[in-house]
Amino acid sequence: MNPIRMTALAVGLVLGLLILVFATRDTSRDRMTTHLVGAVAPAVVGVTLDGSEWDLDDQRGRWVVVNFFSTTCVPCIREHPELVAFAAAHAEADDVRLVTVAFDDSPSAVAAFFARNGGDWPVLTVDTGRVAVDWGVIGVPESYLVTPSGHVAAKVIGGVEMDELDGLLTRAMAAIS
Repeated sequence: MNPIRMTALAVGLVLGLLILVFATRDTSRDRMTTHLVGAVAPAVVGVTLDGSEWDLDDQRGRWVVVNFFSTTCVPCIREHPELVAFAAAHAEADDVRLVTVAFDDSPSAVAAFFARNGGDWPVLTVDTGRVAVDWGVIGVPESYLVTPSGHVAAKVIGGVEMDELDGLLTRAMAAIS
């Protein structure tokens, strides 16, 4: 057999195996698990857009959604109205708090984004790199649900929807009661 035909056969075989692997793998992305689920939440401490100090530890006794975000991230931009709706739906009951941690973004860009698109929850913009590393953030958006005792109950990779967050909160509340 000539070498060109052997090479073509080998390449074809490799491609066929790759297609088989990708066609038969489980495509349901596990958006809810992480090594942090069940562990004490890492620190989230920083200065908010309005210049005040914010510390996750001060939120003990409350549910908290920690959202990692960037103004240049298309899924972050898409999820933002969902976060605004979620925060508004829970404002009166005050049963869950939301905090956004800007990821690799300038404070002025984040401030302009929130001024334009709404959202009146704390947004950390200064020296947030350490926070992202401690939480194991690989890319944005990522969101975490933290229990009143300060443990991570769930993680969502990618943009979230209000109904999804409400469902996570309901299931997590039921699990600890």
